[in-house]
Amino acid sequence: MNRPILLAVDDDINVLEAVVQDLRRQYGSTYRVVRAASGQAALDTLQQLKAREEAVALLLSDQRMPGMSGVEFLEKARSFYPHAKRVLLTAYADTEAAIQAINTARIHYYLTKPWDPPEEKLYPVLDDLLQDWNAGYQPKFDGIRVIGHRWSLKDHQLRSFLSRNHVPYRWLDAAASDDAQQLLKERSLDPEALPVVLFADGSALVDPEQEVLAARVGLRTQPAQDFYDMVVVGAGPAGLAAAVYGASEGLKTLVIEPDAPGGQAGSSSKIENYLGFPAGITGADLGRRAHMQCVRFGAEFLTQRAMSVRADGQYRFVSLADGREVSSHVVLLATGVQYRKLEIPGCLDLTGRGVYYGAALVEAAACKDEEVFIVGGANSAGQAALHFAKFAQKVTMLVRGSSLEASMSKYLIDEIEKTPNIVVEPNTQVIEALGNEHLEALKVRGPEGESCRPAGSLFVFIGAAPGTEWLPDSILRDDKGFVYSGMDLSTADPKTSAKFKVQWKQERPPFLLESSVPGVFVAGDVRHGSIKRAASAVGEGSIAVQFAHQYLASF
Repeated sequence: MNRPILLAVDDDINVLEAVVQDLRRQYGSTYRVVRAASGQAALDTLQQLKAREEAVALLLSDQRMPGMSGVEFLEKARSFYPHAKRVLLTAYADTEAAIQAINTARIHYYLTKPWDPPEEKLYPVLDDLLQDWNAGYQPKFDGIRVIGHRWSLKDHQLRSFLSRNHVPYRWLDAAASDDAQQLLKERSLDPEALPVVLFADGSALVDPEQEVLAARVGLRTQPAQDFYDMVVVGAGPAGLAAAVYGASEGLKTLVIEPDAPGGQAGSSSKIENYLGFPAGITGADLGRRAHMQCVRFGAEFLTQRAMSVRADGQYRFVSLADGREVSSHVVLLATGVQYRKLEIPGCLDLTGRGVYYGAALVEAAACKDEEVFIVGGANSAGQAALHFAKFAQKVTMLVRGSSLEASMSKYLIDEIEKTPNIVVEPNTQVIEALGNEHLEALKVRGPEGESCRPAGSLFVFIGAAPGTEWLPDSILRDDKGFVYSGMDLSTADPKTSAKFKVQWKQERPPFLLESSVPGVFVAGDVRHGSIKRAASAVGEGSIAVQFAHQYLASF
């Protein structure tokens, strides 16, 4: 396969040569650098590259060019390579046009001239963009294949696990793909025993347990050592932030996560109000970037499930699903929340077979030209609706309240109103899910009474629960399971406050994010009273590390 292409466009030959030289010096070993002296010439080049089925990773265009401006070129280039990263090169006087182009041409970044030194002003920006592009780039495939049934819960869970851990794979539907049947026959595999994971070396895993699959695809499932300064349970935004700050400040840090970095936020199809990302960012990309940052500073990740936490003197122990224990001085609980289940007839049996919780992005392509139903009216539901609208013929949002205004950000409401194939039905709720092998219809109650709607996919966003049943009674929680911390321990309900006064043996009061067990901290959505936003979770995760330092200094 040819190397992916970086295309530089500028009518000033001297500037174009400088851009090309800088690009080749940094990226020449991985990418091919191609040049064009005008917007029209660049479009002709893209047309030829498209005909040859070559990959284009980046378009870097000057704004002021005769005949066709940079913004016009980048907007037209989207029809050839919609996934290429688009960067506008501007003079200081053109920055307003560049900012407008973020919305019109969907550019990903703009740079002002001059960009010297490139090590500071050019390469960091392009590195970031190219990492994003590579995360979604699928070259000629010769890797993992998954064969399963679309309407299988196990198949859905397996694909979701691989996708959220950024493990490249190709999925084949056993019921619709001749290639799938041929591969099963060639490898003498039972077509009834699915899902199956096929590897390039000829080996296969049939309906594997998650820990077994994790180890096989290269994820760490055993800790490298028995003791750490800090163990973080959960790799959502709060846990990842804590890992970045802990590891960067010299703490031996272990992150325990059973699924994938990113947590619930990792399933968000697009987050547009997160600081520093004017064009928005997917939850998966946010999790991937943060994971890379953690690893860079030396944090260790473990694909395991935490089963319990206990204290013994100065040490805190976390038991794992495989029976092992890891010890540390500090434990941070950052397990986040899980979507609440829809308690209606038929829903449980059809989970993973047409009924999904969260955005379930691995199912998006399968919804092409279908009608998708979404239950919920908060931001996560709005983000999912906009994402599925790119694939589905129609997206219907079933909202229990009278409108979206009370629960959804204004920018999402505006985007939904501008998207013609999204329909919002207020004062409406699902009362039954119908189907045999998979979801076939929904019984809905609305302002005009009950009706039955044909449906193949239902995505549920109806609030979240903390899932903290695995924690010991010594870690005090509210009646919904959220963990008390700091001053909330002494100002909670009388029963909980009384337990805390008996249990807390320290002369000092608990730190702001410290639970009822000294040295066990809590951050993010799982904390009682937290603000359910990715940015606030990141803030709490970073702050918790400072309290951890103070706790360690008290030894």
